[in-house]
Amino acid sequence: MARIKSVADLEKLRTEILARRESERPSITLCSGSACHATGCGPVAAAIEQELKKQGLGDKVDFRRTGCHGFCEQGPIAVIQPEGICYLRVKPEDVPEIVSETIVNGKRVERLLYADPATSEKIAREAEIPFYRHQQRLILGQNREIDPKSLEDYLAVGGFQALSRALFELTPEQVVDEVKRANLRGRGGAGFPTGVKWEFTRRAPGELKYVVVNCDEGDPGAYMDRSLMEGNPYAVIEGLMIGAYAIGASEGYVYVRQEYPLAVSNLEAALAKLEKYGLLGKKILGSGFDFTVRVHRGAGAFICGEETSLIKSLEGLPGEPKPRPPFPAVRGLWNRPTNINNVETWANIPLIINRGAEFFNSIGTEGSKGTKIFSLVGKVNNTGLVEVAMGATLRDIIYKIGGGIPGGKKFKAVQTGGPSGGCIPESLLDTAVDFDELTRAGAMMGSGGMIVMDEDTCLVDLARYFLGFLSDESCGKCTPCREGIRQMLRILTDITRGQGQEDDLERLQELAETTRYASLCALGKTAPNPVLSTLNHFREEYEAHIREKRCPALACRELIAYHIDPEKCRACGACLRQCPAEAIDGGKKRIHVIDQDRCTRCGACLEACPEAFGAVSKLSGQPVPEPLPEEKRCIG
Repeated sequence: MARIKSVADLEKLRTEILARRESERPSITLCSGSACHATGCGPVAAAIEQELKKQGLGDKVDFRRTGCHGFCEQGPIAVIQPEGICYLRVKPEDVPEIVSETIVNGKRVERLLYADPATSEKIAREAEIPFYRHQQRLILGQNREIDPKSLEDYLAVGGFQALSRALFELTPEQVVDEVKRANLRGRGGAGFPTGVKWEFTRRAPGELKYVVVNCDEGDPGAYMDRSLMEGNPYAVIEGLMIGAYAIGASEGYVYVRQEYPLAVSNLEAALAKLEKYGLLGKKILGSGFDFTVRVHRGAGAFICGEETSLIKSLEGLPGEPKPRPPFPAVRGLWNRPTNINNVETWANIPLIINRGAEFFNSIGTEGSKGTKIFSLVGKVNNTGLVEVAMGATLRDIIYKIGGGIPGGKKFKAVQTGGPSGGCIPESLLDTAVDFDELTRAGAMMGSGGMIVMDEDTCLVDLARYFLGFLSDESCGKCTPCREGIRQMLRILTDITRGQGQEDDLERLQELAETTRYASLCALGKTAPNPVLSTLNHFREEYEAHIREKRCPALACRELIAYHIDPEKCRACGACLRQCPAEAIDGGKKRIHVIDQDRCTRCGACLEACPEAFGAVSKLSGQPVPEPLPEEKRCIG
């Protein structure tokens, strides 16, 4: 590939790439995101390459390793084009059959197709699988078409057309205006209008300005930004370049977690190619626009997702927030005007420039436009990355895309917005997902984490878990955050241990509101959300823990006990063999009994007891029945 020095060079190259690609030529794409790496896509890829060569198809079938397809529950995922046949949980030993049957003979391998859990109906085409069918994948969709290390692949799907249009058809002011008219709100959580933020930085005095990609994604269970960066780094960089042109910046940084090695690797490979072919550096595409990008690996502190802390970290200082104003748009990195957006926000920019503000505005709700990517995890059948238009309801996401709750359990709550988000109960499942509606429901959009919980989840214990995370991650700079979170955590821990007091709920409410009001940055201001939302929607659970010393979900270890029903026990010994504490007494034809003093409440006995017997049960808030006298424990 020669250096690209002009728009004509770019379009000529794109034409050549497309001409070399036969649309009807068979191809295999293998999802190679982090989740599929964990489930073995590496050996599957090696098997595909070997099998194509073995069957003499190496030059007749394209094989591409792509970024995350989203359906992480079912990886590794292979899609056969042009038919779009989707094979799930593929193993290396499946590959010869896939090549022989599907590629050569055009037949499907039924056992690798998606099976509807309700009807057992097999679904062959990826686009028809409910998990995909109910999504609108404007940003994430390109992941499945691109080898993230191939510039040719990105050019083939229209890459850098938006940059070309911005540089040669629009002034910087017109680019800012287009983003403002699109009403794009920042996908990092705050939801601030992106175009307005750009305008602040553009108007700030100073010759040297910076643009930054925030890829410090610290929410437990959230991995949208990582997957975008791993799967389509060129789209993020193109968005960054358009932003830099609009704002007047010539230098950019990508702040990415060190724990994201694949994202770092793919990003650095993409940057190296762009520099090599002249799409980064001086006079890009023959214009007067100069731009360079550097990668900074963060150490993984949650607070560095907050932009003033991120700036401190970029400067080589401890990642701590600082009061605003001045805002980073005026005094940011090294006191220069700086614009920071997260990965998903930048990835939306080429779409807006290519298809226009009107198109983007046509999607979503009145106050939240476009699509949003969520990581759907927890007690839901189909976990993975989900992209939907703003305004989709929680019910549609959890049931139509997520496939509902596993094991016939009852839905209890969904937590949105990461550790600082809130829990939404079943009565609000029809809430439209956008920035404003989630806030009104006591939660927030955050970066897009969505954790589903079933009836076995204790909401008091869940709030305790998130407060524990936030207490560890608070930088400790301001007292309201440091001490407020710590005190709320102490009270919650006492409650889950059966040591709660009547006035704890009032003190929790007071601490939460003070912490929210007085903390310096968003971590402290949003940390009370798990407490406030669960107090608001699940107050009866708190009261049961405090007044009855009972955990309604049977989850808090200090408030439960395991009991073997003598009427149901068949003395099979399964529980006795699995008990790690040797707390079960029993024998052949002798009813088993749990020594409550030795029991660690690990639940191994409940899991080991055969379903046909169902002799082991969990109790909470009631005394454990006395064991039978020794002479009555014999069976038969």
